[in-house]
Amino acid sequence: MLWALYNQRLDPLADTFLKDVPYGSVVVSTFLASLPILVLFYLLVPRRWLAPYAGAAAAAVALIVAVVVFGMSPAMAGMSFLYGAGFGLLPVGWTILNAMLLYNITVQTGQFDVVRRSVASLSNDSRIQAILIAFAFGAFLEGAAGGGTPVAICGAIMVGLGFRPFQAAVLCLIANTSPVAYGGLGTPLITLNGVTDGLPTATLSVMAGHQLPLLSLFVPAYMIKCMCTWKQTLEVWPALLVAGGSFAVFQYFFATSHEWIEGVELYPMTDIGGGIFSLALTAIFLRYWQPKNPMRLDAPAPIANQAHLSAAEVALVGAHAAEAEAARSLLAAENPSDNRPLTAGRIVLAWMPFALMSVLLMLTGLVRQKEPGKPGQEYVQIFGLQTNFLIPVALIHEEVERDPALLLEGKKSEPERAVFNFPWLTAPGTAVMLSAILSMILLRMNAGAIYAVLRRTIIQMKIPIPTIAFMLGLSYVTRYAGMDATMGIAFAATGVLYPFFAPLLGWLGVFLTGTDAGSNALFGSLQQITASQVHNAGAFTNLDLGQAQVLICTANSTGGVMGKMIDAQSIVVATAATHQLGKEADIFKAVFWHSLFLACVVGLITLLQAYVVPFTSMVPRP
Repeated sequence: MLWALYNQRLDPLADTFLKDVPYGSVVVSTFLASLPILVLFYLLVPRRWLAPYAGAAAAAVALIVAVVVFGMSPAMAGMSFLYGAGFGLLPVGWTILNAMLLYNITVQTGQFDVVRRSVASLSNDSRIQAILIAFAFGAFLEGAAGGGTPVAICGAIMVGLGFRPFQAAVLCLIANTSPVAYGGLGTPLITLNGVTDGLPTATLSVMAGHQLPLLSLFVPAYMIKCMCTWKQTLEVWPALLVAGGSFAVFQYFFATSHEWIEGVELYPMTDIGGGIFSLALTAIFLRYWQPKNPMRLDAPAPIANQAHLSAAEVALVGAHAAEAEAARSLLAAENPSDNRPLTAGRIVLAWMPFALMSVLLMLTGLVRQKEPGKPGQEYVQIFGLQTNFLIPVALIHEEVERDPALLLEGKKSEPERAVFNFPWLTAPGTAVMLSAILSMILLRMNAGAIYAVLRRTIIQMKIPIPTIAFMLGLSYVTRYAGMDATMGIAFAATGVLYPFFAPLLGWLGVFLTGTDAGSNALFGSLQQITASQVHNAGAFTNLDLGQAQVLICTANSTGGVMGKMIDAQSIVVATAATHQLGKEADIFKAVFWHSLFLACVVGLITLLQAYVVPFTSMVPRP
């Protein structure tokens, strides 16, 4: 060991003057451990800072608390931050960047317009259009790109079809929920794996696959009820069943595919495949069935489809002008709309970039299954090159020891591992990058078009990627300093009710960070520790420790998706895409109770799976 072993302490102030005050040191230690989260909330909500700046400030507070209060050396605290930020850049940021790049290629070449028209032309009924575009097509976009793309693109399409701008924004925010945990090629679950100890992404995916399909059946009907009466909703129940049911079945199968087919992990493509499957099956169904009483809205409302904000719009948006600018860039196709008739060949060509991505993701996923999990194990090689490198992180790898109070009875303490995985070939982002390059060749893009695509992608990513890096850096500091354990002990006081509150904590995390991945980075480790404490207290009688951790940690992500409709980034993107800048507060009020209600639904599902047989059998072991 390079340094003296750092021993985490749940109550670092126990030996101070506060020891004579009943619960004094515990309360103050918990407050200081949660100070970075409180600072983040203050800067994001009352002060309205941009997420990267707020994340950087909160990370700085975390470093100070880790060193001054918890006694971690500055070098170890700094290396913990770099380790987390590095994971935020690869594979998380790398995946999001290339997913957005591929999407922008289809926009630049005009192929996305063909994709959009192929979806919008399936029905003239406004309810069916909402199901197809806001839910199914939105799920596809969430899986392919994420980063606000579903709300921006689907919102603009729906306004063009005659939906009122306010209505379009609200419907798209509600629809963009159940697919979010697999957004950006499974980025949230990959992030959750990175901040937890011993919980494989594949297992977390299985748990999510045992929760989210239930919501996928429910959300489309809930969305349609928000735009019309119960009678009008029931008139389209066959389409709701086909669209929601097909997506739910596909979501379940791809999320759990490795349990059915050994060595085949398809969960990164859950939303992409599910969205396409739902669209295709519903399109076939609509050839034989249409609503008896079609519901049509008024003539399309005019909407400005511009790439840059006016001075007045910048003033209205205020601190989130950069996010609105990114939303505008999502809509800024260089080519005018192509009104030529759609043919099978044109439609196949338009969808080809995403087909290439799916194939390459599947191939790299097969290779990833054979990669080592620990340093020293035999590496996989292709053409003489290792497909990944496992690099022990200096200063903190096996140099940190958890507080003994966190251990199960009879279990010995083992130093925390800190190994950075550099999967240069098998990271999902690499497969997407290769498909982007192949798409550029297939679609015959010239140098000017490639430059425009790269520039637009950089504009869109200048907020999400730094935000994720800072959030993961913050998370790793709290994890290795032991601050998350101190907070976890406090949350464990809710006892048997904690499975209900775990999704609400994830919901709060998405509201704060703007992404499900950010919420998982912020609270994932805390959720694991709290689950362990609640289990040790004898609450989970039908689950072992590993199952309890899997259930509670996954609930952070599946509950967090419901916070997606109220976070500042999503709302600003929605208002920018539907030309309603300045109405952010109105939209927030319109979706808040929907968001909270759906998060509570996830809480109830988690409670059932925690305690009630046979629902407990749905929780996998890590």
